[in-house]
Amino acid sequence: MSRRISAYWSLAGNAVALLAAGLFCAAAQADGSLKYPPAPRGNVVDQYHGIGVPDPYRWMEELDSPATRAWVGAEGKLTDDYLAGISERNALRTRIAALYEHEKFGLPFQEGGRYYYTRNSGHQDQSVLYTTRHLNDPATVVLDPNELSTGVNLIVTGYVPARDGTHLAYGVSEAGSDWIEWRVRDLDTGKDLPDVARHTKYYAPAFAHDSKGFYYSAFPAPRAGQELSTQDLGDAVYYHALGTPATADRLIFSDPAHPDWQYEPHLSTDGRWLVIAAGEGEVGDKGVENIYFVDLTLAPLKAVPVTSGFEAAYMYVGSDLGKLYFLTTLDAPNGRVIAIDPQHPERAHWQQVIAHGADAIDITESSVTLVNHQLIVQTLHDAHSRVLVYGLDGALHREVKLPGPGDALGFGGRPEDKEVFYLFSDLITPPTVYRYDLESGTSTVFRAAQVAFDATRFEERQVFYPGKDGTRIPMTLAYAKGLKLDGHNPVLLYGYGGFGIPMVPTFSPARIAWLEMGGIYAIANIRGGGEYGEKWHRQAILTHKQVVFDDFIAAAEWLIAQHYTSTPRLAIIGGSNGGLLVGACVTQRPDLYGAAVAAVGVMDMLRFNKFGQGAGWMGDYGSPQDPQEFKALYAYSPVHNVHPGTKYPATLIITGDHDTRVMPMHSFKFAAALQAAQAGPAPVLLYLEHASGHGGGGTMSQAIDQNADIYAFLIRNLGIRTK
Repeated sequence: MSRRISAYWSLAGNAVALLAAGLFCAAAQADGSLKYPPAPRGNVVDQYHGIGVPDPYRWMEELDSPATRAWVGAEGKLTDDYLAGISERNALRTRIAALYEHEKFGLPFQEGGRYYYTRNSGHQDQSVLYTTRHLNDPATVVLDPNELSTGVNLIVTGYVPARDGTHLAYGVSEAGSDWIEWRVRDLDTGKDLPDVARHTKYYAPAFAHDSKGFYYSAFPAPRAGQELSTQDLGDAVYYHALGTPATADRLIFSDPAHPDWQYEPHLSTDGRWLVIAAGEGEVGDKGVENIYFVDLTLAPLKAVPVTSGFEAAYMYVGSDLGKLYFLTTLDAPNGRVIAIDPQHPERAHWQQVIAHGADAIDITESSVTLVNHQLIVQTLHDAHSRVLVYGLDGALHREVKLPGPGDALGFGGRPEDKEVFYLFSDLITPPTVYRYDLESGTSTVFRAAQVAFDATRFEERQVFYPGKDGTRIPMTLAYAKGLKLDGHNPVLLYGYGGFGIPMVPTFSPARIAWLEMGGIYAIANIRGGGEYGEKWHRQAILTHKQVVFDDFIAAAEWLIAQHYTSTPRLAIIGGSNGGLLVGACVTQRPDLYGAAVAAVGVMDMLRFNKFGQGAGWMGDYGSPQDPQEFKALYAYSPVHNVHPGTKYPATLIITGDHDTRVMPMHSFKFAAALQAAQAGPAPVLLYLEHASGHGGGGTMSQAIDQNADIYAFLIRNLGIRTK
């Protein structure tokens, strides 16, 4: 669904205040039960393979209609009033704010004789980008994202410096939307050029070797008002020459015969070869790509297909000494590294450099980098990072000694660099940035976060539990030392289970507040993810998607059986594909949980492929147009498996008003169905987060508010007593 969308989506904040006559409702009736805004049921019935499927809330797909806006506004008022009535909310927000209030550093990267890194004082909504010629010298500000917004919540999503050190491209999103505009800043003057690449989404541009322009991937402009629902079609690769109008941008590659294909451009270190990765939908979503080479020294330019048929994953690693290196799953479900001579790209000439191993290489991330004429390979060992350094001949040089079991990110650079930087964290260890000397093999601390809590109070451990079919599944737990297994501990269980994306233990400041309240945090490494490679992923896709839900339910049952918790004290949480996970588990086992938080989830599994990026998810979910896949989808689709008269757990359903990836109608329909069916006293609340996209609002203040609201909801509904 996207690469490493792994943190839970803690979205909440100020809801839309669009109230209409007849829809305003009080937060609660005299008996304490909630009174939900009326959601009229339509009479739409769709036919799938001879089966009539009602879609009573089809009208909610018209996001800007008066009826939808009024209903959402009334839902927002209900949710706001409910959360405002939780007495612990303000104190919780104060504590979470204190946990966020620390200096933060991003990973340094080099280009054009400069170092770049981001820094946040602990009081800024977005981190500021700095540059310096030498790491120990004072740094100057390149870009302060906090100064960009003029009435619109603008989020900087990434940076791409030019090779000669004169310009910097930076991506800007409005309120966290996937729609990104790439602007160009002159590093000498500190001012932006008129050059802008618009209507891009998931892929960063690549500066040409001479720094006079860049290659980028973009879609046709969406129609006004249809930004959230427009399907991702018509992507193409272009070249923009600096100083020229966007209308003069040169089309490099497209395939009108396949409008659903998308393209990610990369450039070889010497600037000669443009490498284009093509995906059926978002590149990486299906775990299979086609690769094209474009020799930029020739005229006219021609894209030469190197692979076809979407047979396996191919992730571009880098180039060195005339060869292009790729991470692939071809004949290697755990991944292997190959080298291709671009002048002789025929498969007979491919060379295997690093063979398939026992540990999986994450194909959803840049897990292999080429630096100092060596290959740095990040693998997964029981859902924890392991990092190995190889020569270009495939010989193992050494293993990078990490501080412990956790998550290591980074290791990027160019073939000539002698150093790299990486970031390490786990559930209770704040992020630390390390400098790694590739010649001596030693790590030294560059910057370490100082978070206002006592880490010695907590511990992290990994356990293994049996799935429904007996499969051994890892789960990582964090909690306060001295935990008593008496069945009364509040547990927050997180899962994802899709698209080959592994869940590794990373740090969240807000989560410390949960642990300080006596809560346990658990990550279940269920199938559908990539913790053990493509085999682990493909055991739980298409008509086998139910395996994902079975694995997660088994984790909840194990935690109860081992007396970590009990049903009234157990909450589940997930976002995006993890939101689907929560929705399906709530509808399949409503008796198992005390509370649930489903954020930006895919809830209507019969219409997900009709909006935005949805068609690209059919590699994992299947197609409603296929009879067998329809049968599986219909059986677990959250919207279609809500049953009237059922006692559902307390459920917080969260979406963002700028979510172009998972259209908000999914959450709208699920909330309306669940509220209408609820036979118990537990609340079912819809929260539409303002200025928020698929991954949240993007600013620190939004993150603080969102997390405070979620934990307040859990405090109320799990019966947690705070000190």
